[in-house]
Amino acid sequence: MPIVNRIAGLHAEATAWRRDFHQHPELLFDLPRTSAIVAEKLRAFGCDAVVTGIGRTGVVGLIHGAKTTSGRVIGLRSDMDALPLTEITGLPHASTVPGQMHACGHDGHMAMLLGAAKYLAETRNFDGTVALIFQPAEEGGGGARAMVADGLMERFGIQEVYGMHNNLDPAGTLAVRAGPTSAAADKIHILVEGKGGHAAKPHLAVDTVLVAAQIIIAVQSVVARNIDPLGSAVVSICAFNAGHANNVIPQTAELLGTVRTLTKDIQALVEQRLRQVVEMTAESYGARATFTYTYGCPMVVNHAAEAEHAAAVAASIVGEALVRRDKPPTMGAEDFSFMLEERPGCMIGIGQGGAFGVHHPAYDFNDEILPIGMSYWARLVETRMPA
Repeated sequence: MPIVNRIAGLHAEATAWRRDFHQHPELLFDLPRTSAIVAEKLRAFGCDAVVTGIGRTGVVGLIHGAKTTSGRVIGLRSDMDALPLTEITGLPHASTVPGQMHACGHDGHMAMLLGAAKYLAETRNFDGTVALIFQPAEEGGGGARAMVADGLMERFGIQEVYGMHNNLDPAGTLAVRAGPTSAAADKIHILVEGKGGHAAKPHLAVDTVLVAAQIIIAVQSVVARNIDPLGSAVVSICAFNAGHANNVIPQTAELLGTVRTLTKDIQALVEQRLRQVVEMTAESYGARATFTYTYGCPMVVNHAAEAEHAAAVAASIVGEALVRRDKPPTMGAEDFSFMLEERPGCMIGIGQGGAFGVHHPAYDFNDEILPIGMSYWARLVETRMPA
């Protein structure tokens, strides 16, 4: 079936919600206004329970179907936080908070899940319970992990969990695949210690700037010459901190970076080889490097049965021709992975088109796709827990 009629009628209201969230972005776990508005709307819609403070500032709303004899409980997740970025869109609904903006579409994600919540609370045409999960701190804060650690799955009896994220695919398309869909994102920290000295007498020093520069080049060989070309890995050094004067060779240099991988075997190999290359490169120049590898978001791995059902629901909304079942995984990270490690489920992508992708200061969520996302959520619940 196409867009649910009742949901089509919610389009203008959901657009207003989305633009209000966009004008008032909040970061990570610091979401007093956002969380309060979400909870207030869920209560107004008639949710059977609304619980706040899960994972510090997360919100969970429960809606029971007309029947609950199945005992089924399905979780639907939206993220809530914005980014520390200065908006340059110039739109009437642009951010009113300096240095903060919804540049990843979480404002749209919230609006879509709220619209579905309003519809489901009105109709209750399902057998079971839906848990509406509004998560803080997706943008690097580990909000999903915090909610899971706070008993999200056990406390609400969630058996399956589903997510959705916008992308630059043509507006109105939906993408879903089984298996890995986004990469694990880990952090690397490299501290190089040499021997500081006068810039005019480099032979009496061990130049940490030179050593760190050689390490930056050398680590690229880890992917190029250790990973199967048909596999996937990315190593990026993104910060180089050393020295403060133009005539002093610094005693230390610091490198910060990220590693993205799609399998645990490649993840382990990259960590091992990076450590060897970094330490031995420094040693060859007479310096010492301390290498720290910190595991971050795991990879998002969609479960096969749940992904197949999600694809079928997507096709019922937009038509089979607009469902991408073969889209390659992205090397970006998404902490919904922590929820999928606890319960079976699936994350899909919703295309919004546009010239600017997420995390760009000119990005804005496409309000025209709100009914598609809302309809997907509603139909997913009604078909996964048929009355």
